[in-house]
Amino acid sequence: MNRSSIQEKVGINKYEIDEGNSHIHIDQEKCANCVEKSCLYICPAGVYSERNGDIIPEFAACLECGTCRVACANEGLTWFYPRGSFGIIYRQG
Repeated sequence: MNRSSIQEKVGINKYEIDEGNSHIHIDQEKCANCVEKSCLYICPAGVYSERNGDIIPEFAACLECGTCRVACANEGLTWFYPRGSFGIIYRQG
């Protein structure tokens, strides 16, 4: 049995990207004081990365599961659903 990577699984879905209107907002000050940085590890789509000490979300790949919002201990991110007709469109179950 071949196992698909996260990128392959996420690539099956369709995304309507709301350019310039991210539904994920990061408070870099709060994130700088975060020891766990759980968003880097808990997101099933691997949306978050760290560059030069800043947390960077690639919101276009977001699965809209809200896991990051629950896992953020410092309340350093604000997450809400994208505007109507934008975001992920699941193609397989």
